[in-house]
Amino acid sequence: MKVAVLGAGAIGAYVGAALHRAGVEVHLIARGAHLEAIRGAGVRVLTPRGDFVAHPHATDDPAQVGPVDHVFLGLKANSYAAAGPMIQPLLHESTSIIAAQNGIPWWYFHGLDGPYEGYRIESVDPGGAVTTALPLHRAIGCVVYAATEIERPGVIRHLEGTRFSIGEPTGELSERCAAFSRAAIDGGLKCPVESDLRRDVWIKLMGNIAFNPISALARATMAGICRHDGARELVVAMMRETVDVARRVGCDPGISIERRLRGAEKAGEHKTSTLQDLEKGKPLELDVLLAAVVELADLTGADVPTLRAIHAVSDLLNENLVRAV
Repeated sequence: MKVAVLGAGAIGAYVGAALHRAGVEVHLIARGAHLEAIRGAGVRVLTPRGDFVAHPHATDDPAQVGPVDHVFLGLKANSYAAAGPMIQPLLHESTSIIAAQNGIPWWYFHGLDGPYEGYRIESVDPGGAVTTALPLHRAIGCVVYAATEIERPGVIRHLEGTRFSIGEPTGELSERCAAFSRAAIDGGLKCPVESDLRRDVWIKLMGNIAFNPISALARATMAGICRHDGARELVVAMMRETVDVARRVGCDPGISIERRLRGAEKAGEHKTSTLQDLEKGKPLELDVLLAAVVELADLTGADVPTLRAIHAVSDLLNENLVRAV
């Protein structure tokens, strides 16, 4: 198996290091000081499960890698539309694109029976630009239940979780998913192949849709949000509205809001990826989280006043960040 990790940041480098440890031919595509550190000393993973170092090939030029069996996409979703030129050299006829993203994926209604089959979510896939860059037939979904951060260039701190659930948009239990799953498990990860990955999408989104924007607006950790009575009530309201939208498009997350809150509390003083991006002055990954669900609420007639309010103020924050850049 040959795998390219496009966007070998905190999650991408962690997955790439695990796959390399399993004997997979891995190519990390990164840039800047992080790339130079990996080239010099490999990827060092600091984890409660036992630190390790992996030495996969690393480059900033996908043309040096050539066609691979799987592209593991570690980019933020707001970078997908522009990723086509980077992905193209990595593709052969059957290359899959495994997109490890938060929020609603561009493939969500692909192969989904029902009244919305084939619907393109404009806030996620504006004008079809993401589908052009990432063709639907290549897409494998991936929901990440792991928390990692770049402690310093070339060094990944693994905080918690090793689960990367994957699945075909069609629900098929394909051999390409099975093969990637086996390799990931051999590398020490949990990688179940799900026949209904959309349920995982919504379970993860129940937390992301609330904690990510609130953490950026309040500059608060996940535990800090949970400790604040008013913020906790806001999270509950946002989760309740999100579950309503999920059910209207045919998916019941099947998990209580209280249980989802307890899971978030276990993360402790963890900064969400959105807060980390804010502190670095980077654009915020909000379209696939908030804007997409508000769009689906409009599509299905759901009443989501709390989501609309938080979307408005977080979108304004993001506009100011983009303008500053």
